[in-house]
Amino acid sequence: MTSRGGAKVLSLKFNQDRSCFTCCTDAGVRIFNVEPLTEKAHYDASEMGTVIHCEMLHRTNLIAMVGGGPRPKFADNTILIYDDVLKKFVLEYTFTQPVVAVHLKRDRLIAVLRRQIHVFSFPNNSKKLFTLETRDNPKGLCQINSLISSEKQLLICLGHKLGSIQLVDLSVTEFGISSAPQTISAHQGEVACLALNSQGTLVATASDKGTLIRVWDTMKRTLLVELRRGSDPATLYCINFSPDSEFLCCSSDKGTIHIFALKETHLNRRSSLKKMSFLGNYIESQWALANFTVPPESACICAFGSNKSSVVAICMDGTFHKYVFTPTGNCNRESFDVYLDVCEDDDF
Repeated sequence: MTSRGGAKVLSLKFNQDRSCFTCCTDAGVRIFNVEPLTEKAHYDASEMGTVIHCEMLHRTNLIAMVGGGPRPKFADNTILIYDDVLKKFVLEYTFTQPVVAVHLKRDRLIAVLRRQIHVFSFPNNSKKLFTLETRDNPKGLCQINSLISSEKQLLICLGHKLGSIQLVDLSVTEFGISSAPQTISAHQGEVACLALNSQGTLVATASDKGTLIRVWDTMKRTLLVELRRGSDPATLYCINFSPDSEFLCCSSDKGTIHIFALKETHLNRRSSLKKMSFLGNYIESQWALANFTVPPESACICAFGSNKSSVVAICMDGTFHKYVFTPTGNCNRESFDVYLDVCEDDDF
């Protein structure tokens, strides 16, 4: 894991508690433990074909895969569930359109298509419960909260109108019946990135402009805080909450990981121009309390480590970064950058 080069990365994704991540490459699928960084499983493309989407079910033996990339063995409109104990595929879900994302809960499977989201009971006696209609969703934007003990089992996705998101309570769904989705008008432009905290109480959104992140109360559907990533437009790749929802991190094509405080928002920086009232909301926004750099223009995912004062970032160029931050805004590298023996591709 210290050399550069090798297979091209097709996609990266954390599991539900961010303790592991999947790395789909043109050589196969690799699964890594985050802390310490170690490879846990490797599925060669000669056996599986190339896979474009891979979703773990926590740290269990069940893994969802969708074929794609240069040498797929399976169609991109099919989700296959692989059992790592039995060493075979045990479930299959086929749709009329390509699957752009897949999510797993201990009792649900969510298949995301460009304009529809299908929710299934899972894994025993799996059947479709209901379907949501969305606006065009090429990025597969959809999130579910991972904490099974949470009062709300929430799904968030794009709404029907520009800049809107839908919220659906999965805990009240039965076969053919679901609670009516609630809507938040989050942005004037297209929603480009979404995050949901593990308790299902907070949702973070960013538009395709990429300058602001808005954090919403899912119960009241009200705006709680507006966080400014920067003043220049950017493509946001990932937003994540800390496990206790006291902090939030995000990554973008600017090559910087930003870290914000949500509970003690006074820790966030404010603009030095705050007395110039004619600048309006630009001055009122809160800026990151800490940040660190990763390879610019290389898409990456980021999340908080087991210690909430640490953040890890895994990039499409095959690098792994870990930094520790303090409430005063200091950010220090905890470990040297590590290469995952892969190299960068164009798609995230």
